[in-house]
Amino acid sequence: MLTQPAVHTTGGSVRGLLDRGLAVFRGIPYAQPPVGQLRFAAPLQPEPWDGVRDAFEFGPVVPQSGPLPAEPTRGTDWLTLNVCTPDPGAAGLPVLVWIHGGGFISGTSGDPLYDPVGLARAGLVVVSVNYRVGAEGFALLEGAPANRAFLDQVAALEWVQRNIAGFGGDPGRVTIAGQSAGAASVAALLTMRRARGLFRRAVAHSVGGNLSTPALAAEVTAALAKRLGMASTAAALAEGDPWRLAAAVTDLGTALPEHLGRWGRLAQTGVATVPVVDGEVLSEEPWAALAAGRIPGTDLLVGHARDEFRLFSVLAGRHGTFTDDEARTALELLAPHPDGPDAYRAAHPGATAEDLLEAVTSDALFRMPSLHLAEGNAAAGGTSYVFELTYPAPAMGGVLGACHALDIPLAFGTLDTPMGRHFLGDPPGPEAVEVSCELQQAWIRFVSTGDPGWPAYEPTRQLTRMFDSRSETVRYPEQSSRDIWAGHTPTAYDLG
Repeated sequence: MLTQPAVHTTGGSVRGLLDRGLAVFRGIPYAQPPVGQLRFAAPLQPEPWDGVRDAFEFGPVVPQSGPLPAEPTRGTDWLTLNVCTPDPGAAGLPVLVWIHGGGFISGTSGDPLYDPVGLARAGLVVVSVNYRVGAEGFALLEGAPANRAFLDQVAALEWVQRNIAGFGGDPGRVTIAGQSAGAASVAALLTMRRARGLFRRAVAHSVGGNLSTPALAAEVTAALAKRLGMASTAAALAEGDPWRLAAAVTDLGTALPEHLGRWGRLAQTGVATVPVVDGEVLSEEPWAALAAGRIPGTDLLVGHARDEFRLFSVLAGRHGTFTDDEARTALELLAPHPDGPDAYRAAHPGATAEDLLEAVTSDALFRMPSLHLAEGNAAAGGTSYVFELTYPAPAMGGVLGACHALDIPLAFGTLDTPMGRHFLGDPPGPEAVEVSCELQQAWIRFVSTGDPGWPAYEPTRQLTRMFDSRSETVRYPEQSSRDIWAGHTPTAYDLG
């Protein structure tokens, strides 16, 4: 292999670098920068270039909302992707396309947590994608297509179909994968007609269930525009600075409790700009579309963590402080039917207010969307493999439990990154290493063969892999939640 491997793509040639024995190409544009006249537009194929383009550095991050851990690399070439391959001269290697999470308002493919080396060494070609987040990707704007982030992801998958063979990958063996907002993106791609034929399998960890109706999304956009003193149209907002708009999304998220009476469930989540069930890009909730047989099923590896909400309560400094009133509000807003609050209380006798709030929030935001996606996919003729992560994060005295996002360093094998050490200790213990190896091998087997190593989920036996220091395959463990949500798939948030 050359010191600086080169590959010809449909846009032009790119020159990568060697990293730990693998060929790595970073910051390859899959669409034109969505700025200027293309701000808030559907992605367009990149302009071709002459000569050989260096692909050594990650592309600039999309404007981010929420707390920023470091000063991001700024620029306008937001829509780029990265490829890590064991051998660009190979042929027919399975391909994993990673769609990052970040609550729909932040995230970047260059996060060290997503280091692809462990997966690529096992024979996968790993692609990671930047896409528009926050208002750039999801605000419902007059004069612009809805869910531009999903259109970006489709454009990236089309690039993969055109070009991945040049990196040793097989365009017929593409698996899309994501966690949290990335998993919600995977669910949306399962639903979207324009994504048909662009991938063969899907991996979805902690599927985000927060979707919005157009009516609610329009009010959110109006509130954002008011903060900026601008009209709530694509033409007006395109005149403003993208990072200022991202800051307005952050501010509105902080102020969401003020909108509780009007925006209901959305105000409870803390994130204002979420995907919109607009009837065109996203026709309906993915789990409902699958369950009704309106879209075909596929090979799907899907699961969640046991203690999803714990991460957010700990990071917010609220763990152990939630009141009866806060639990009551959460139950009334997030439980799936009028009898839901009483059903949760009956299912958790002796539970504290915090226990009830954590259970209903974990269910509504992640656990039940994941389960219903699995069950809907099976009903649509697909094969679903279900897991629950029960291994508790050993760091911070174990307070995090088996929390949201713990599965990312375990699956990628990035235990020695700052976030990995935050969860798993410094250094991580042998149990963490063992769980990581098992989860990573499940990914590799699934992407390569369609079988992660345990039986498929079906409604009667409900076989589920429990990832822990002593993993086992059992009946789906969250039966009380499954019973409460039976017949009530998560629905898009609407005006209260």
